[in-house]
Amino acid sequence: MDTVKKKRNPIAIVFLAILGVFGGLQLFSRPLEGKPVTGKIEAPREVISILENSCFSCHSNQQNLSWYDKIAPVSWAVNKDIQRAREVLNFSEWEKYSPADHQGKMYAILNMMQSGKMPLHEYTLLHPSAKITAKDIEIIKKYTLSLSSAQSSVHNKTEPNLPSAAKTDPTPAQFPVSPNGVQYTPDFKNWKVISMSTLFDNSIRVIYGNDIAVKAVETENFHPWPDGSIVVKSVWKQQEFPNGEVRPGKFINAQFMVKDSKQYQDTEGWGFAKFSGEDLHPTGKTASFAKESCIACHRQLAEKTGYLFDVPMKVNTQRLIQNLQKK
Repeated sequence: MDTVKKKRNPIAIVFLAILGVFGGLQLFSRPLEGKPVTGKIEAPREVISILENSCFSCHSNQQNLSWYDKIAPVSWAVNKDIQRAREVLNFSEWEKYSPADHQGKMYAILNMMQSGKMPLHEYTLLHPSAKITAKDIEIIKKYTLSLSSAQSSVHNKTEPNLPSAAKTDPTPAQFPVSPNGVQYTPDFKNWKVISMSTLFDNSIRVIYGNDIAVKAVETENFHPWPDGSIVVKSVWKQQEFPNGEVRPGKFINAQFMVKDSKQYQDTEGWGFAKFSGEDLHPTGKTASFAKESCIACHRQLAEKTGYLFDVPMKVNTQRLIQNLQKK
């Protein structure tokens, strides 16, 4: 009898110790700071239903957390994820974003859903009802494309046309500058093409690189990309001809990524900018736009390619030919 008690006592002591530590952790568990809902997204009911089910728990001020989300140490990770998610996108403060931001954020949401990056895998493990279905993605895609069409229509009606001289022969001083200091330059049209892509919105995207970026591609030295690299994605609508040939049609925008590890520390060393329409109007009202709207997706989707979405093609065709000959 005494022997049995001696064997049980250490187990009981360990159990009580673990229980005591677990209880002590709860003293350091603070509830997530509550914030008011100042503006809600206006969208079809089916779109809002998907967002509420799969996104709102982290990306809004309307958390619907389970009891186990509020227990330390799990609550520490949950609170940290929610705070970071709110900084990137907060559906409860939707009125703070411009119509262009609404469109951009919906594109980002769609990209994250299609790639399986959102909702987070660890979140859906504990909340399986938040998983995204193929039908959900189609609904979000349809709504996102409708925003793109509406924004294009509004801009064409309200934006004044620039003088023809400004369109055809602008001076460097006339080139627009993004709020974070990235300036548009037409020089990219003479750079080498390092990749191409298309998107669900029937666009054609050609990616150019300056000499520094091209050399990085040739030597496979873009982990990380060297400072001074500039990558530009020029986007057009697809124009299909009766014979089936597809060519670039209407210009949509030029998206710049400028590598400067010191100037753009908050966005992984990249300066982001987007210049849209014939007047090349820049996206964003303040320099923080890139931190809020750009790097979040680039960070999660493209770390393997140095924060670019598209893996660069080999620019050095001679090396490619030599490799093929060896085979």
